Amino acid sequence: MKLEHRYAVDLEWTGNRGTGTSGYKDYGRDHTVSAEGKHPVEGSADRTFFGDRDRWNPEELLLAALAQCHMLSYLAEAARAGVVVVGYTDAATGVMEQTADGGGHFTSATLRPRVTIADPAQAELAMSLHHPAAEKCFIAASVNFPVGHEPELLTLV
Repeated sequence: MKLEHRYAVDLEWTGNRGTGTSGYKDYGRDHTVSAEGKHPVEGSADRTFFGDRDRWNPEELLLAALAQCHMLSYLAEAARAGVVVVGYTDAATGVMEQTADGGGHFTSATLRPRVTIADPAQAELAMSLHHPAAEKCFIAASVNFPVGHEPELLTLV
């Protein structure tokens, strides 16, 4: 059975400084991403590409999506396995390679989930759940670069 889910977002460029794209450095990269019923996300380009460092850039949002997806997949796997997770953080990093023609692509991402579980006796099981979580992450399955995992496990005791 094929289950299909559809998503929709709206994007509005807010960087017209009065002369549009009359020159590469003459326009702002600011924009707003929104979806029905949700708070807007203020975006821009990376500072390297003349963006506003106080706004989210697409590269950060891609990395955030990978980290969120793994976390959500991991929490689901933990719940199914009876592992009680009481804390979860991630310090994800990514590498983007710019090409000579001005384009570029991500070459890798590394997720560093730091998971706290309630029962120390379940440590081995809790660590093993990262593999099926990674396999079930929709976002990781949609990118063409490796997504590595360096999990750390903490216990309450």
